[in-house]
Amino acid sequence: MLFVLLYWEFRYVIYLIIYRSFLVWWPPVVQNLSQTSIEVPKRLGVRRNVNVSPMNKQKIKSYLQSMVAVPLFVMAPLTGFTSIPSLIAINSGITIDHSSVITSQEDTDRQNKADVLDAYFASYDSPLEGYGMKFVTEAEKNDIDWRLLPAIAMRESTGGKNACKKVSNSVFGYGSCKLSFKSIDESIEIVSASLGGNNPNTARHYAGKTTVQILKKYNPDSIIPGYSKQVIKIMKSIDDTDDIA
Repeated sequence: MLFVLLYWEFRYVIYLIIYRSFLVWWPPVVQNLSQTSIEVPKRLGVRRNVNVSPMNKQKIKSYLQSMVAVPLFVMAPLTGFTSIPSLIAINSGITIDHSSVITSQEDTDRQNKADVLDAYFASYDSPLEGYGMKFVTEAEKNDIDWRLLPAIAMRESTGGKNACKKVSNSVFGYGSCKLSFKSIDESIEIVSASLGGNNPNTARHYAGKTTVQILKKYNPDSIIPGYSKQVIKIMKSIDDTDDIA
């Protein structure tokens, strides 16, 4: 009974030790198999050597790996082990590109912001509902507040419901309603890049500016008094958990 209790208490440590030992043990075994010939007994009427082919070697290698890897993957969620793929990669010469992995928290934060925007637009029956993720990703790309462009859209066209009439897909009043866009996606991309200072033609107005400074350049208070304050108020009504720079 005591042995059973001790085994149950330390089983995951035992599994890990076995796994590490196995990773050290099986490479020379497979190597020896590849260099070994099997002699068929005389009683079968034939005396010849049978070499282990590279294909059989690979099958043996894969089988030996699976004998230990499968149980460890099954127990991984229970133990909190996160390094099993790395251990396998190290011992089999596989390179893992960790830079391509996006953390779940970043994904969650991005999706939460997109959901907030879509819910906000939906509450106004806005045609921009469904573009939440596009607003968020373009804001990240151009280093601007994720609420800025949606708030401008609400101020300029009630979220696209009263878009510029003489041009296409212009929901931000950009270019004094004189510029057309191929799609809403394109308009979000171009205006986000401009406000982020990434459009060479407008960078002198917006590069390195705070949100308030961007708004004062986008539509000066001398033309529309209180414009920047109006947009900031809308930004806060979208979400007030983040400060506005």
